[in-house]
Amino acid sequence: MGKIARCFVAAAIPILAAPQAMSATPRKGHSVVLGAAKSVPYSKQADPAGATAGEDALKIRALLVDGLLKEWTTGDAHDVTDRSFVVRRVIRLNDTLPGDKPGKWIWQRGPWLLVDRVTGRVTPLKLPDYNPGVSQVSWFRDYGAYCGVTASGKSLYAVVAQVEARKPVLAKKLSAFDAENPPDPACSQPEWQREPLRVTFHPAGKDAVSYDLVPGSAVLVEDSEDEPETPDQQPAPK
Repeated sequence: MGKIARCFVAAAIPILAAPQAMSATPRKGHSVVLGAAKSVPYSKQADPAGATAGEDALKIRALLVDGLLKEWTTGDAHDVTDRSFVVRRVIRLNDTLPGDKPGKWIWQRGPWLLVDRVTGRVTPLKLPDYNPGVSQVSWFRDYGAYCGVTASGKSLYAVVAQVEARKPVLAKKLSAFDAENPPDPACSQPEWQREPLRVTFHPAGKDAVSYDLVPGSAVLVEDSEDEPETPDQQPAPK
C-alpha cells in the first residue's frame, strides 16, 4: 500500500468511529416525582377492606414520571435501594350503579408498587397472603413484614416477603381469623431489629411474637434503561 493510500485510511478511521461514539451516549434519565399531598373523601362504606373506624379522609399523592401521571399513591414511600422505592397505590373506582347519573367515584387503598427512578418503570408487587384490610406492611431493606390472611380467610399469618422473591422468607401461623368479625386492627405494624435481624409481630389479643431471620442477598435486579441490542441478521455468504 502506498504512502498516500495509508494516509487516506488513517484519516478515515476517526470519521467512521464518530457515529459509534455518538450512539454510545447515555440517554437522559427519567424524572420520577411524588406530588403534593391532598385529601379525598374516604369511608368504611367506600372501602370496607381498607378504611379504619372513623376514617373520613385519605391523603393521596400523584406519582409522576416525566411529568405524566402514572398512579395515585398514599402513605409514606420506602427507599429499597438508591434508585428504587416502594409506595402503596390508591385506586379510584367507579361506584356508579346502572341507572345512576355517571360520575360517582370512590377511593380504595390498593397494592404496593415498586418504582425504578432510572428506567421510570412502575411494577405492582405480589405480596403473599396480603390483605388490604389487615396487612400493615413494615419495610426494612428489601423486606416487607406484615400480618397476612390465607386464601381461605381462616388463618392469620406472620409474613416476611422479599421484593421480587417468589416465596416468603417467613410464613408462620399466628392465630385463627374470623373474616366476618375481624378485630380492628387485627395486627399492629411489625417492628424490625437490625442485629440480630429480628422482626416482632403484634396480633390483636395475643402476646407479641418475634422471629430471627437469616440475612440473605437482595433479589431485586435493577435493569439498565437501554434495551439489549439485537445484531442484524444477514444472510450467510455463499
